[in-house]
Amino acid sequence: MDTLRPTRQAVIDASELMARFAVETGVNSDAPQRRYLWTDAFAVCTFLGLARASADGRYTDLALSLVDQVHQVLGTHRMDGSRSGWLSGLDEVAGASHPTRGGLRIGKPLPERAPSEPLDERLEWDRDGQYFHYLTQWMHALDRVSQETGQPRFNTWARELAEVAHRAFTYTRQGHRRMFWKMSTDLSRPLVPSMGHHDPLDGFITCIQLQATELALSNTPSRPSLGRAAADYASMIEDQDWTTDDPLSLGGLLIDASRIAQLMQCGAPGGTELIKSLLAGAQQGLSEFVRRNELARPARQRLAFRELGLAIGLSAIDLVEEVSQSTRGLKPYAGLGEAITSFWLDPEHRQTPGWSEHQDINDVMLATSLVPSGVLIMRE
Repeated sequence: MDTLRPTRQAVIDASELMARFAVETGVNSDAPQRRYLWTDAFAVCTFLGLARASADGRYTDLALSLVDQVHQVLGTHRMDGSRSGWLSGLDEVAGASHPTRGGLRIGKPLPERAPSEPLDERLEWDRDGQYFHYLTQWMHALDRVSQETGQPRFNTWARELAEVAHRAFTYTRQGHRRMFWKMSTDLSRPLVPSMGHHDPLDGFITCIQLQATELALSNTPSRPSLGRAAADYASMIEDQDWTTDDPLSLGGLLIDASRIAQLMQCGAPGGTELIKSLLAGAQQGLSEFVRRNELARPARQRLAFRELGLAIGLSAIDLVEEVSQSTRGLKPYAGLGEAITSFWLDPEHRQTPGWSEHQDINDVMLATSLVPSGVLIMRE
């Protein structure tokens, strides 16, 4: 994993970004809690990456503190709502012991729409609820904490979240398993019924990963396992075309391929054909992304966190190459990630409304692109 060892300057830059994030969002300050599940999942992993890169245990402490805060804030009902307590409905003591059994809120600024309200697609982006692809990001973050600390409870919480997410988001229509894209905060009704293109893929890989970590930590898998959930997701990804030219989604495909590759190295069966399929989609999408020349646009016309997601994914190519030769077509794009990170490291490019409007996620994703090992390397 030497290819993912960050330079000293990268660690310094990432540390500064994460220090600001921690202070401004209340992780280690008296500032109001500003929790958002996607951002916080990457932040936990990046703190773990910094802890490993710098041999400084304070970063592990920050990761653990952030996990607790996410559960206390996003695992409970909104302060401006009519309900209170844990989303699971458990009492305070039981809820604290099983903080993910009711899922986790997204952390959007507006409350979810009421059952009687019509869908407003523009407004829905700012409304709360639960996203499956955010939940899988948090499962991965919790699992990474277990891997780095050797403490099984974080993996247990991740598996409990995986179980409730599978029950709530999947359903059968005309004999085929499907998924909802967005659910209500209490997981009782779909808010957006369409299926996310990569949601079943993320679900499948995450279930396999969580079971592998549990086995590594305990040698005795618990019952029930996530085997049924994994089989459901597997049925939804058969013969899928993964082509996308969205930079964040492209990065996600490459990260997923690297997770499969590492699971195969740990003894997980199969995966070779799925990796080939993911990389084929990524290669085609990267070709189109480069053809559009979007990286030539000025900073004010670009969304940093989406591009940085691609930069993180491109860092994973060497991990995939250890088990698959299908990365050959991606090699010409390897330098693209460094170019994206370097562009957004320039302070002048961060003096735009687009950067400040998404300050938290931009800071974290830029830090992750500098120290990607916390997200990418599952175990050594």
